[in-house]
Parts: sequence; structure tokens; C-alpha cells
Amino acid sequence: MSLKSIETGMKLAVSISAEAENEYLTLLKQMGIDWVTLWTTVPRAGAAYYLQVKRRFADAGLRVYGFGNGNLHNQDAIVLGLENRDTKVEEYKLHLRGLGEADIPYTTYAHMANGVWSSAPRSTRGGASARSFDAEGEHTGYRSANRFFAPLSHGRVYSDVEIWDNFRHFIAEVAPVAEEEGVRIGIHPDDPPQLNLGGVPRCIFSSFDGFRQAMDIADSPNIGICFCIGCWLEGGALMGKDTGEALREFGRQEKVFKVHFRNVDRPLPRFVETFVDDGYYDMRKAIEALKEIEFDGVLIPDHVPMMGDDPRIGVAYTIGWIKAMLGGEEEYAR
Repeated sequence: MSLKSIETGMKLAVSISAEAENEYLTLLKQMGIDWVTLWTTVPRAGAAYYLQVKRRFADAGLRVYGFGNGNLHNQDAIVLGLENRDTKVEEYKLHLRGLGEADIPYTTYAHMANGVWSSAPRSTRGGASARSFDAEGEHTGYRSANRFFAPLSHGRVYSDVEIWDNFRHFIAEVAPVAEEEGVRIGIHPDDPPQLNLGGVPRCIFSSFDGFRQAMDIADSPNIGICFCIGCWLEGGALMGKDTGEALREFGRQEKVFKVHFRNVDRPLPRFVETFVDDGYYDMRKAIEALKEIEFDGVLIPDHVPMMGDDPRIGVAYTIGWIKAMLGGEEEYAR
């Protein structure tokens, strides 16, 4: 399924585990979902595994747009240039080659050395449990089973120059492989953006200018953005351009490959994630921007607060809200 074989238009999708139970796949079809983006933590997963999973989802009526591996995502070795950096970069190339062989056109990458940082969960509308962050309170970094703590997650303070140099090294290695294999890499914003967390500056994927410079360095049609609206809203004015402006600018450059659709109650220094219709940003503006740029990638619910005792309820709620805002099936690809 090359990019050229995928029909135009927004593709409403859900991001789930590659090992998700069949019951959830049935539920997705009941929601009217035809596309998924998948994640696994299988070490050194390659084409055989990707094809096996792809066939299973196809049997359930679901098409795989993207596939990520948590073992190669937010890798401190890559971001900080640790001793095993070259090993991890080679693993990432194998990941891209496996995707190419399996004809899966997309993967998400994030350049955070110590993961996504959070404070104690808070409640949002109706008492729903939701992720929060308080820059002035206690907070912890999370990446799969790993935990990272202030003041120094990796034993010392790193400089902006080091983070940029390590990105240059990584992208110079993987961009040619992505192009050879016909796979697009969408880079996710820092979450939360702008801050120095655990001694590691978030100096690249935390602003419009940072993304623009990174895209110039990559200089590849296969390197673009996984535009997380929630992260952009977390940064607020610190991002340099608001959500709609950034989507339009990067969209005109054909750099928006995937969109994470979520909202927060306020920008930094503290925020709580909310339902899409209950944050400080009118998410209809994002839908308008996506229509304006004729967005061709996938749009997924992300970080949905817990509804009831099953996280899938909130996903279904968000899917319904997005469908309503898209204005009917004629507005997006099925």
C-alpha cells in the first residue's frame, strides 16, 4: 500500500496496540473506522511481523496506515548520543526497511530523551481522570516501563548544541532509507514542550521555528510532522504560531503527515488534558485548517480522559465528535 495507492482526503483513524484483542477491532468497525495506526514493543520487529499483523487487521476490515515501535521511540541513546546510539540508529533503519517491505507507508518518531512528563492525574469534566502537568510541582518522565526524574535524568546537563547535533546525525542516517523504502516519518512535538526537563533541553520540537529548522536540516519529502494539537496547545504562545497558523503553514509545505486530536484546559506552566469539546481551544478551528490544507493523512483521538471504566468509551466519544465536525462522510476518506 504505497502512498500513491491511498485515496486522498482525511482518514479518521484510531491508534492501538498491534496485539489488540479481536473484540476491539470489531468495536472499531462499529464506530465506522477503516484505518488504524499501530504500536508494538516487539524487539527488532521486521517485515514478517508487520505483514502478519497487517493481514490480521485486514481480515477485520481495517487498513494499517502507520506502525511504530516503542523500542525505537523517544530513545535517549539517539537524542543524547549515548554509547549505544549507532546500534539504535541501525535498528531504526531495519524498522524502516521492514515497513517498506510490508508496504506500510508511515511511522511516528519522537526525539525526547526522557519521555513524556506528567504530574499526578487530575480530574476534568464530570470527574473523569486525566493526565496533568505542573512545571512548578512534582513531575516524572515516562517512556514505556522507564521512569525519569528531576533534577538530572541522565547524570548531567545537556546543551542545546548537543541535542541539535544528535538530531542532525540521526536524520542524516535515516532519511535516505525512508526515501528508498517509501516510508514517511512524522516527528512528534515534545510533550510538554519548551522546558528543560531532567537536565535535557527541549529545544527542537517545541516551537514553530524549531520544527521549521529541523525540516530544513532533513531536506527530505519523507520527513514531516506528526502534529499533536495537544502539545501545541500546551506550549501556547511559546510555540511561535498558534495551532491553525502552524497547521496551515506546514500543510502548504506538505509536511503534516498525521494529526493527534486533543485539547487541554490551559497552556504551560500547568495544564490538564480535557475532552476535545472542553478545553481552552475551539477544536473546530483545527478542523477548518485541516480542510483548508486538504489534509491527506490520518487524524486520531489522543490522550482521551477516562470515561467510565473503559478507555474505549472516550475514544468512541471523540470519534463521534470528530465525525460531526467533519460534516459527513463526503469530507473524509473511508
